[in-house]
Amino acid sequence: MRRSASAPKLVVGLGNPGRQYAQHRHNVGFQVVEALAEAHGLEFDKLKHKARMAVGRIVDQRVVLAKPLTYMNKSGESVSPLAHWYKTPLDQMLVVYDDLDIPLGTVRLRPRGGSGGHRGMRSIIQQLGAEDFPRLRVGIDRPPAGWDPADYVLSPFTEDEVPVVVDVRERAAAAIECWLQEGVDAAMTRFNQ
Repeated sequence: MRRSASAPKLVVGLGNPGRQYAQHRHNVGFQVVEALAEAHGLEFDKLKHKARMAVGRIVDQRVVLAKPLTYMNKSGESVSPLAHWYKTPLDQMLVVYDDLDIPLGTVRLRPRGGSGGHRGMRSIIQQLGAEDFPRLRVGIDRPPAGWDPADYVLSPFTEDEVPVVVDVRERAAAAIECWLQEGVDAAMTRFNQ
């Protein structure tokens, strides 16, 4: 993908569309980009390439926030066309998603990497043909003994977990602002725990 000086930065939150999924663990990516949009007065009022988008400026950067409407396992069908449409270089695209292998309340930013078994990320990597894009993983913790991981990610946070989730959404949004303004290394130094 060729570099464009006028290309906006693309921040993609992963999740499943529909009110019934809104508070599920698997939708924490959607929840983070929604919190970021709200903090900056942006609305998810555009639809393109199977994604709902909020377009505007955050920390003086042109930004497209996107929530793919393809369902998690087919996220690449939306993300790849969006990246190409906006001519956003891969190092200027950040994907936000849930991670079972990170404790609840933890965020981890990486400049590149594999899917780690996450099907939404696997779809994006396959569609783009590349792994060289930053990602922000938001910990949702391992399921309790006896829970099927697929059922666990499609369950809502418990009442006790909600305050932790509210806090981590705010920290994840702050990590994205830092990434937008100062780059991945500065954001990793400041927000990786």
